[in-house]
Amino acid sequence: MSSPFTADAVDAIKRHMNDDHADDALIIVRGLGGRPEATTAVTSGVDGEAIEFTVDGGERVRVAWGESLTERAQVRMAVVRLYRDACHALGIPARGEH
Repeated sequence: MSSPFTADAVDAIKRHMNDDHADDALIIVRGLGGRPEATTAVTSGVDGEAIEFTVDGGERVRVAWGESLTERAQVRMAVVRLYRDACHALGIPARGEH
């Protein structure tokens, strides 16, 4: 799939998600990725249409942004939106800061 993001940008996004937001990734997978039983979620890809996670060491799960992203700066807000939507779907409180 084609991406509006450079390989360096994708690597930086994945690194940031995996280093600083691993718990958020798991919440997104559980709440929006159709894998409520997941125990781990590693961010493994990002493109203009979705963010991809490797779940429990194997299965790949894509969660759509809900809109097409064209700039790296849009990713942060899109991830926050997915996180909050996933918290809502799971019935858990979302953290206030991101």
